[in-house]
Amino acid sequence: MTPRAARRRFLRTASLLSLAGAAGPLALNLAALGAASAQTGGYKALVCLFMIGGNDHYNTLVPYDAASYADYANARSNLALSQASLTATEVGPVASQGGRDFAFHPALGAFKQLYAQNKLAVVANVGPLVVPTTRAQYQGNAVPLPPRLMAHDWQVKAWQVCASNGPSDQPGWGGRIGDMLAHLNANSTFTAVSPGGSCLWLAGQNVAQFQASPSGALSMWSSAYDNALWNTGQAYQNMITSTGANLLENQIAQTNATSIAANALLASAMPPPSVFGTPTPPGNAFASQLNLVARLISARSALGSQRQVFMVALPDFDFHANLLWRQNQLLQGVNDAVAAFQGWIGEMGLDNQVTLFTASDFGRTLNSNGQGSDHGWGSHHFAVGGAVQGGTIYGQVPLTRFGVAEDIGNGVLVPTTAVDQYAATFARWLGVADGDIASVLPNIGNFGTGRYLGFMG
Repeated sequence: MTPRAARRRFLRTASLLSLAGAAGPLALNLAALGAASAQTGGYKALVCLFMIGGNDHYNTLVPYDAASYADYANARSNLALSQASLTATEVGPVASQGGRDFAFHPALGAFKQLYAQNKLAVVANVGPLVVPTTRAQYQGNAVPLPPRLMAHDWQVKAWQVCASNGPSDQPGWGGRIGDMLAHLNANSTFTAVSPGGSCLWLAGQNVAQFQASPSGALSMWSSAYDNALWNTGQAYQNMITSTGANLLENQIAQTNATSIAANALLASAMPPPSVFGTPTPPGNAFASQLNLVARLISARSALGSQRQVFMVALPDFDFHANLLWRQNQLLQGVNDAVAAFQGWIGEMGLDNQVTLFTASDFGRTLNSNGQGSDHGWGSHHFAVGGAVQGGTIYGQVPLTRFGVAEDIGNGVLVPTTAVDQYAATFARWLGVADGDIASVLPNIGNFGTGRYLGFMG
């Protein structure tokens, strides 16, 4: 690593450390955000919903017509959902899939409604790729592949960074979008915001992610000792914002000063979580994260925001055991949170200006290990919002049986849609120029004319 690259990496890390929620005595907890402001005509926001652990896509989008369901039930064995349980979430025959019929997981009733309203699209068999890849090429090691397939940490990075064959210190593609578009914001501090903790996706070259907490008011202390120091007044603020010759000391002091200013700005325009008419689902931590995102969006004018990227994250999707009841519980939480979020966005009149999409480490195996499914590769995902060309499935859903063209063993799918293509479609919608897409997604040129998918208006 060059000294310049090392310094950039250090500065990003120092910035994140100083904004890292309750990680240390001087760290900030972001709580409430400003009063609703007038709609900014050019505003757009992208929200990544990351399901940590590798969501089981086979039970998230399920074949429903008689022949396809029979294949699914035979292959999934004790993991198969009953066809009767899927009736309420059936979407009907899908022209792009040759008339095959599908249903969402029974917990995803709101997703079915959004699909019927053309506000939700399914993007089939998405996953990290370096170049378009077939099963034969994978088996023959004939093309470059993302490193350490089916390993959580490596595949989270592959999803969030989209530079699978690049340096290990690459920023995330959400952060790179922030770098490209931050000049549109009067205050770049709120360009990239994470209510779910530090994430690779929002790490930019110049834009630092602002970490947020939906649980309490902004605080400059995390202990009685810090509280006592803060109450001594300006002297303590002067101490923690004083610059010096030391690089670390200087960077932390500058970030502390920025954080204090951001705190004051946010506190001046803060609505309560109940500001919206649509209620927040009780006991739903994921909905609390999305509520914070919605409140930050409501304060966009006061914050000078025209373009923002957010990540919300939900853990525990690693379904090696107890798949049926655990996934039902988690997806019910996702369903209720997304439904509430769409209600809040609608109340602000921003249906066409805020898009949410799903992501996860990887898909799962088609076969059962006895109690659950194991690590896979490609998986199905969703794009949600008024700008989405919804009510259909993009890409191809492989037949749900063993030995299909995409199956590299146990029903693990070689992706037929790259994360790069998925990401490029969102980046262009958000306002990244075609000529700059390769700066956000270094491998996008490998996917030729198929670099953009058709699901965004």
